[in-house]
Amino acid sequence: MPEGDVVRLTAARLDEAMAGRMLVRSDLRWPGAAETDLVGRTVLANVPYGKHLFTRFDDGWSLHTHLRMEGAWRLARTGTVGARGTASTTRVVLANAWWTAVGVRIGMLDVLRTRDEHRITGPLGPDVLADDFPADGLAAAVERLRTDDAAGGLGPRHRPDRAAQGVPVCEALLDQHTVAGLGTIWTAESLYAQRVWPWTPVRDVPDIGQVLLAARDLMQRIVRHGFGRESDVAREVHGRAGRACHRCGTPVAVGSANDAPYDRPIFYCPSCQPAPSPGGA
Repeated sequence: MPEGDVVRLTAARLDEAMAGRMLVRSDLRWPGAAETDLVGRTVLANVPYGKHLFTRFDDGWSLHTHLRMEGAWRLARTGTVGARGTASTTRVVLANAWWTAVGVRIGMLDVLRTRDEHRITGPLGPDVLADDFPADGLAAAVERLRTDDAAGGLGPRHRPDRAAQGVPVCEALLDQHTVAGLGTIWTAESLYAQRVWPWTPVRDVPDIGQVLLAARDLMQRIVRHGFGRESDVAREVHGRAGRACHRCGTPVAVGSANDAPYDRPIFYCPSCQPAPSPGGA
């Protein structure tokens, strides 16, 4: 699933092509939105929040999209073959006189008033990539993580029976109700960076705030440099099961966060991120 860094890069690229320009074509292939015509509206900005994206228009309305597992926005010069949007996986087409944005395999789409965006973002935790995260969002995210741990999980993961033993930090970080924008990649990489075993209960992580700041720093590297070599270098464990840890040479292992059907793979180094011994000895 695309994570917050991908959504932020997507928003920036869409802004370059669409912001400040009036739409001459609008095609929303989504139940409940298919009759909405956005032609004539000017795009003000594309605003990311965690894994969500809001395309704001000059009439006070926003197009909300979420990429889910496989979604993507593609840009093509208006009038070219790539701008036709004829694929069966196309869910939305927005075009101005110069550029056409085609949303394929989009996992969530709706049109709402810009002032009502909080209905979607309100239940979410702070956006780890927001400009004010270190000053304001960090403390709020830490508090949500602690609440998550004490309650035995939030949202669909809520299991009061787990409250006594604590919620594994990898599961808490993946829950968008605690902090928005993290997925399996940056959850694994931030825990590796801080040498934290992924299934450590949140309450037993020495400094959960440092884990969040590590995730933010890693994601910002991708936002600054884009994909490619920098993206590959940033991945120390994710997707490297069986390959040597860059620190110690131990083969990278993979486990699972959350119960089915919400289970997700989490990669880690058994030596650099050792599980606590029984009894804490």
